[in-house]
Amino acid sequence: MDQAEPITFVGGAVLGDAGLRTEDLTLADGHFARGAGGRALRADGLWLLPGLVDLHGDGFERQLAPRRGVMTDLETGLLAVETELAAAGITTAWLAQFWSWEGGMRGPDFAQRFAAALTAMRPRIRLDLRMQLRYERTMIDDADAVLALVAAHGIDYLVFNDHIPHDRLAAGRPPPRLAGAAAKAGRGPEAHMAVMAALAARAAEVPSSVARMAAALRARGTRLGSHDDPDGAARRLWSSQGLDIAEFPLSQDAAEAARARGEPVIMGAPNVVRGGSHKRGGLAAETLIAAGRVDALASDYHYPSLSAAAFGLAARGVLPLAEAWRLVSRAPASIMGLTDRGWIAEGLRADLMLYDPETRRIVGLFAGGAPVLLLGGAAARLFA
Repeated sequence: MDQAEPITFVGGAVLGDAGLRTEDLTLADGHFARGAGGRALRADGLWLLPGLVDLHGDGFERQLAPRRGVMTDLETGLLAVETELAAAGITTAWLAQFWSWEGGMRGPDFAQRFAAALTAMRPRIRLDLRMQLRYERTMIDDADAVLALVAAHGIDYLVFNDHIPHDRLAAGRPPPRLAGAAAKAGRGPEAHMAVMAALAARAAEVPSSVARMAAALRARGTRLGSHDDPDGAARRLWSSQGLDIAEFPLSQDAAEAARARGEPVIMGAPNVVRGGSHKRGGLAAETLIAAGRVDALASDYHYPSLSAAAFGLAARGVLPLAEAWRLVSRAPASIMGLTDRGWIAEGLRADLMLYDPETRRIVGLFAGGAPVLLLGGAAARLFA
């Protein structure tokens, strides 16, 4: 059912700035509206929450390549990803795709296939799915090809990464799990090491390459960030070149450097759910959140963690539910300049998640006012 007539949810608890409040909520012409009208749907006992906005998620990889080297038809895989996102309550998502020397699903050829498939399928999907390009900044010779890809597919978010194990290479030691990484790239271990060494040897050229790319990308309105900043010096360097989003900083120093410049800090929701980073020496996101040093959470490698993190923060008393939910809806939308979504207010895009607090399940999702997902007895209950 597309939204051909207004829908009014009756008896549900709507999340606003002051918390949950039982009131009617109308969707009309794809937006939140005032006043009852059209079809009335019973939502007693349900929480009505803004749809989640995910700035960085790479949990889609298993849908596109269920086995190493076995890459399915990408459009079919992406349709399955849409269903998975909807089941997690996500209505707007940036799918984080690499352009990397690591090869395989992280290689340039796959990035181009992925961008083309996502562009082709957009007319057939209900969620707002976008591409975040994760560019390995040591791949200096690929800069022009990356800029061309951004222009061709309207990519609005690019993050600069560096996964080269510089310390290991400088010490003449192979990185951990070299054989497995080489196999994923379709290379032998020695060839994989040679690729990394050649890129690492050009490290001195990276800042000027990033500066040139950043200038071109900013001119077209692409949002820019840096990933895994190790310390404040690194954050300040990339900030000076216009990479003004700090994605998953690895130290308190890096996070504080971003905050001192008024730049958004994004942390991973799985970090909150599991009680700490899976990276050795990484920051505990909840500690930063409690200190007011995190602006938004992203799903990272696990889509269900986005809502689970917000509910967990509220349950543990770290933040009221409205403030915790802001980290996964309104704040990420604002970071990307999307002022039409992320909270429930008249005239905004009607992205709505239906949550059953008794069963602790997401039971429905509407995107742009249209139903995308209804689970269990929700359909019968809502449309009775």
